[in-house]
Amino acid sequence: MNHLTRSLIIAPQWIGDAVMTEPLLRRLHARGERLTVGALPWVAPVYRAMPQVTEVIEFPFAHGGLQWRERLRLAKQIRGQFEAAYICPNSLKSALLPLLAGIPKRIGYLGESRVGLLTHRLKNPTKGQRPPMVAFYSALSGDTDTAEDRPQLILQPSEITATLIQLGLTHQGYHVFAPGSEYGPAKRWPASHFADLAMQLVLPVLLLGSGKEAELCASIADRVNTQHPGRCLNLAGKTTLEQALCAIAASKSIVSNDSGLMHVAAGFGVPQVAIFGSSSPLHTPPLNPQATVLWLKNNPHYQPPLDCAPCFKRICPLGHTRCLNDIQATDVLLFL
Repeated sequence: MNHLTRSLIIAPQWIGDAVMTEPLLRRLHARGERLTVGALPWVAPVYRAMPQVTEVIEFPFAHGGLQWRERLRLAKQIRGQFEAAYICPNSLKSALLPLLAGIPKRIGYLGESRVGLLTHRLKNPTKGQRPPMVAFYSALSGDTDTAEDRPQLILQPSEITATLIQLGLTHQGYHVFAPGSEYGPAKRWPASHFADLAMQLVLPVLLLGSGKEAELCASIADRVNTQHPGRCLNLAGKTTLEQALCAIAASKSIVSNDSGLMHVAAGFGVPQVAIFGSSSPLHTPPLNPQATVLWLKNNPHYQPPLDCAPCFKRICPLGHTRCLNDIQATDVLLFL
C-alpha cells in the first residue's frame, strides 16, 4: 500500500484568496497527498467546501503580533503529523508554525526574511510581474502549467436545503447582492446604484456581507423597501459564513464588487456580474464561465479613457471614482 504524503496547508487570511488556493489543493490531492488545512476561523468554512481537504484546523491566532505562546502550543500538538507544508501567505509569521512543528519539507515564496524558515523556496515575483493569484498559489505545487485552473467549491445539497429553510429562501428564488469590500470605497459600486438595480428586478434581493457592512446594506434595503416593500432582505452581519456560502450557491445570480464573496460565487459557478473599480480583473478575476466582468478601463466606448486605472488605491486619489460611479444599474441589468 502506497504511503500518502501528509501535508499541511497554511491558508491565506482572506476569503477570496482562500477560494483561489483550491486549484493548488486539487493538484496536491490528485497526486496522492492527504491534506489538512490550517486556517483562521473566518476563512475555515471555505475549506470545508473543498472535498479534497481531509481536515481543517482552526488557528487560535488574531491579527498582528507573533503570538509565540499559541504557535508553540499548536506546534507541539501537531509535531510528527506532517511530512510537508505549503505556506500560502508571504508573511514571516505564517512560516513559523511549520518550522516549530518540525515539518521537514516547507514550501513557500521568499519574502519577509524567511529564507531560513523554508526548505523549498520560490522566487517572489514583483508586483508588476505577478501572475493572476490562482496561478501564483498553484505554482507552490511545483507544476508550471496552471492555465486551466479554476476554483471549484462543493456543498452537500442537504446542507444547502437546511440553510434555505432557516433563512426562509427558495432555491434560485432570489438574487444576491454583495455591496461591500473590505479593502475600501474605491472598490465599492455606489450603494445608490445597487438600490436602483434592485428596484428593476422581479425577484427579491438578499444582501450579504460582514457586520462592518451592515449599515451599508441597510441603506440599500431601506431605499428599496420604501418603494417596494419586502424586496430586499438585509442579512449582512446576521449569517455565519457557512450560511452565506449556501445562500450564494443556491441563488439565481449575484452582483458584487471585487471581493471575497465574488470569488465564492465563482467557485460555485453561479451566474454573476463582478464590478471592478480601482483593482484589476487581470489579477483577481472571477474564474467562472458564467461571470460577466464590468470594468470601464477596458471599455473602448467609455470616454474619456480611464488612464488612472487600475490604481489599486483604497480611496480614489483624484476624488471622482469615475471607474465605479459611471457604471449604471442598467449596464448590470443587461446581464441578469
